[in-house]
Amino acid sequence: MEIGDIIISRQGRDKGRIMFIVDNCPDGNDIFVADGRARRIEKPKRKRKKHVWQLACPQVGVSEKLRAGKKVTNSELRKTISSMRQEIEPKTG
Repeated sequence: MEIGDIIISRQGRDKGRIMFIVDNCPDGNDIFVADGRARRIEKPKRKRKKHVWQLACPQVGVSEKLRAGKKVTNSELRKTISSMRQEIEPKTG
């Protein structure tokens, strides 16, 4: 897992949430994740790698910006996650 990857939380209060990896911990076991809403880019959540699923999604502009070290806004995260959620979740009705 690397910065810019998209994950789904498997454990904890945020179980089932789609998030972006915004940083790695030096210990190698943890990552920092943000979704722009509950966890903002300014204060990402620390998660164990074993508590998340990595999504095999096409790379999006936000991922590229995170990898390049450019500034990403919370609204960019929210918009990207919203569009991805529509693709991932089955359509009802």
